[in-house]
Amino acid sequence: MTRKLHLNAFLSSVGHHEAAWRLPESDPLADTDIEYYQHLARVAERGKLDSLFLADHPGLWGDISRRPSAALEPTLLLTVMAGVTKRVGLIATASTTYNEPFNLARRFASLDHISGGRAGWNIVTTATLQAARNFGLDDLPLHRDRYARADEFVEVSRKLWDSWQDDAIRGDKQAGVWGDNDRLYPPAHQGTYYKVAGALNVPRSPQGHPLLVQAGSSEDGRDFAARHADAVFTVQQTLEEAQAFYADLKKRAARFGRDPETVKILPGIVPTIGSTRAEAEELDARLAQLIKPEHAIRQLANILQVSPEELPLDEELPAHLTTERHIEGGQGRYALIVGMARREKMTVRQLIGRMGAGRGHRSITGTPGTVADAIQHWFESGAADGFNIMPPVLPSGLEDFVDHVVPILQERGLFRTEYTGLTLRDHYGVTRPAHPYSDQGRG
Repeated sequence: MTRKLHLNAFLSSVGHHEAAWRLPESDPLADTDIEYYQHLARVAERGKLDSLFLADHPGLWGDISRRPSAALEPTLLLTVMAGVTKRVGLIATASTTYNEPFNLARRFASLDHISGGRAGWNIVTTATLQAARNFGLDDLPLHRDRYARADEFVEVSRKLWDSWQDDAIRGDKQAGVWGDNDRLYPPAHQGTYYKVAGALNVPRSPQGHPLLVQAGSSEDGRDFAARHADAVFTVQQTLEEAQAFYADLKKRAARFGRDPETVKILPGIVPTIGSTRAEAEELDARLAQLIKPEHAIRQLANILQVSPEELPLDEELPAHLTTERHIEGGQGRYALIVGMARREKMTVRQLIGRMGAGRGHRSITGTPGTVADAIQHWFESGAADGFNIMPPVLPSGLEDFVDHVVPILQERGLFRTEYTGLTLRDHYGVTRPAHPYSDQGRG
């Protein structure tokens, strides 16, 4: 079969550009508007996209004066979105640091049943001190400890999803037997971080396990993705960086005994689309003018672990910044931002403009053909299996991508014209995991 792109719509408020909410057409209250999100879900499905994705964080993202900061719980929101769609996948972020395996495994199994097999879990370890303090901790857990905990969390979750065999429900009215106790497999897990009896109180779901997604780029994050992820959301600015990440993660997956082709790598792109390049550039300029530097400086200072006074707008980043390995927060994001600024000799003003457009993800500005060309080039150059589409403005940016870029990709034979499967695993070409005891009961 001809290799096809995988496309995910990353939905973020009224757009990924931090100033998108200030455009006249944007609704500052959209974050809690269910009909708004239902519309976005319908648009993604109209484009035959593999999936849509909601990020999440267990706390406020800092100063609420800067940009819309409300965030409905994503699995609840995706349940509502599932009701107005039939095929598009539904991926939610949930933290392994601030949840427990039983309640999270139950939540995703429930979403998988409700959606008919379209649930996905973006696994994060959460790298902010603010979140730690929301859960009774004085300090952020160490980077390596967070990933060790996440590793065991996924292990327990898999045991819980497999705690029912697929045929455990008999529904035998005549015999008066609803289910077969011999086809339950409680985890009885006792590990370093978790002690979980089980079994789950939700039967095995349509996909067996939800699609697993991961987005870390640190050494620990890459190993975690190579062990567990079906899809990897990543951040690269250049083709060479993307090719190196792609090759590295595929090799790691093979070392863990996995088929590298089953691990789909999707770099993020921020497409600003216009009928002409000038029209697209005009939107970029409008958005850049709406950024408030004082907000952006505070955000950048927090990421770099320096004071705002150390970041003059019209100078390059200071030379004394710490190294990536000494960051206990998001090491991959830190390395990306500092590397990009050093490589391109950006001033702080230029850097916050780039970050405001997509937090360091690759920006593409131009016509639909320009965006399609960029996607095709990376896809055919060993840099990506697909892309995490991050429109700077919503809903118009997603509508433009679906209505004008997707048809070009379809005409070139790079993307599906119709869904051929029913589940999210079908869309990503990932098989449903067999139950470890599928051929036997315990009786």
